[in-house]
Amino acid sequence: MDLAAFDSLLTEEERDIRDTVRRFAAEQIRPHVAQWYADGTLPARELARECGRLGLLGMHLDGYGCAGTGAVAYGLACFELESADSGVRSLVSVQGSLAMYAIRTFGSEAQRERWLPAMAAGTAIGCFGLTEPDAGSDPGAMRTTARRDGADWILDGEKMWITNAAVADVAVVWARTDDGVRGFVVPMDTPGVGTLPVGHKLSLRASVTSALVLQDVRLPADAVLPGAVGLRAPLACLGEARLGIVFGALGAGYDCLRVALEYAGTREAFGRPIAGFQLTQEKLTEMTRGLVTGLLLAVHVGRQREAGRATAAQVSLAKLHSCETAIGIARTARTILAANGVTLEYPVLRHANNLEAVLTYEGTSEVHKLVVGQALTGLAAFR
Repeated sequence: MDLAAFDSLLTEEERDIRDTVRRFAAEQIRPHVAQWYADGTLPARELARECGRLGLLGMHLDGYGCAGTGAVAYGLACFELESADSGVRSLVSVQGSLAMYAIRTFGSEAQRERWLPAMAAGTAIGCFGLTEPDAGSDPGAMRTTARRDGADWILDGEKMWITNAAVADVAVVWARTDDGVRGFVVPMDTPGVGTLPVGHKLSLRASVTSALVLQDVRLPADAVLPGAVGLRAPLACLGEARLGIVFGALGAGYDCLRVALEYAGTREAFGRPIAGFQLTQEKLTEMTRGLVTGLLLAVHVGRQREAGRATAAQVSLAKLHSCETAIGIARTARTILAANGVTLEYPVLRHANNLEAVLTYEGTSEVHKLVVGQALTGLAAFR
């Protein structure tokens, strides 16, 4: 980052936000996250309240208790959170960029007033139910249905890989109706709503991941998101959330590079620090090159988003680059730490494992390549 004079690209407010989140991560996440990861747990409610206190939840949204910051400031917050752990960043981005964004953008005024202030404060947690066991990259194949019963709606189906679901107070659920795909605001205490934990995870272990089960869930007419009709609405939410991943994945990569630099400077072999060997310096240089170019692209796309000019292809290109760059940095850092790199005493393999999930969620690398390919050629290769 220093090689690119990165701070010169940021405003004073953006640097202050970054530094505040960095301190929060240092004090309240880093000392505990290895144990959370080992145990497969996360104190999600406590962290949500702390993030709400700092104004991080829905921070790039306007009104209803949200901070209204720019896209780059939000990205920097995600960078710092994910440099501690991807699971913590997922808690924040699912809350703000998926659940809160959906309600803010497509919801009624009553839905916004009911949920957004509490979600911004972290006293209510949200989740986003789009992915299904047999419908990931192809959300149009979803099987969850919503049918009318008088003035009410009846929802049936199952969502999978839903971050925050087991601790959530509200879910934004997408379902197939006679009018196309619609979104619904579903309080989690509604009869017929349940969750099942996803066990035996080797990635994102410090994250609450569940199946969301809907069985004859009766909702009033005003549960539907009035502004969301068709797949464009949930896809817009994913596009909003991807910018946080663009920055966040690089945060994990940065933490791996930081640790590798420190380790290489103190670990000796053949009578001198391994940082003095050519092959180690080549690794460190290539890791830094990927990180710096990724950050420059991330800031540029963030500025485009702030100006209302960012395209889906630009975001896909940045997400593709960030994730593949970060996982490469993590794997290379592991080789510098050698056997020490596979323990939880150091964060690199934890980051690498987490990035295996980040690489594929909210759009796999293959899907993002097809989005970019369509922008280049004008031809859609999805089907």
